[in-house]
Amino acid sequence: MRTSPNVIITGTPGVGKTVHCEQLAQDTGLRHLSINQVAKDRDCFDTYDEELETWVVDEDKLLDAIEDEMLQGGLLLDWHACDLFPKSWIDLVVVLRCPSTSIHYDRLSSREYKQAKLQENLDAEIFGVLSEEAREAFDEDVVVELNSEKDDDVENNCARISTWIDSWKSNQNGNTN
Repeated sequence: MRTSPNVIITGTPGVGKTVHCEQLAQDTGLRHLSINQVAKDRDCFDTYDEELETWVVDEDKLLDAIEDEMLQGGLLLDWHACDLFPKSWIDLVVVLRCPSTSIHYDRLSSREYKQAKLQENLDAEIFGVLSEEAREAFDEDVVVELNSEKDDDVENNCARISTWIDSWKSNQNGNTN
């Protein structure tokens, strides 16, 4: 039985996933696992999408590469998708949102994305694609949507998630199974 939860911090590029994970790792002692970095380090890519200038991840290879770590628990997963992970691996799914199109546009533009990639990510955010995927893939009670636009949003979100992690740990330690 895991003694620490696995939490996915997901959302479109530019919503603050990495910032949240880095802060939460400091606050909670959970380990930040950047899925993009894992895919690079462990050669979990399938092909390269020239139009969007991005690598396409081989999901089966990725899941095999992280399975042992996931079963141990205590991870903050930082990635733009969540629906590929088995329900049994995940205790909380946090979907970060940036409802202000202008703020989100500026964040993506600063990354020098090509127009097609920038527009695809803005559209995904506007239509709540990742929220919908999370709700379809996981039970409603483990999915939470948080706004990530202002500087104090990160602090408030991390405090809320840290409280949830503490509660999860307390409930696990109280179980006598």
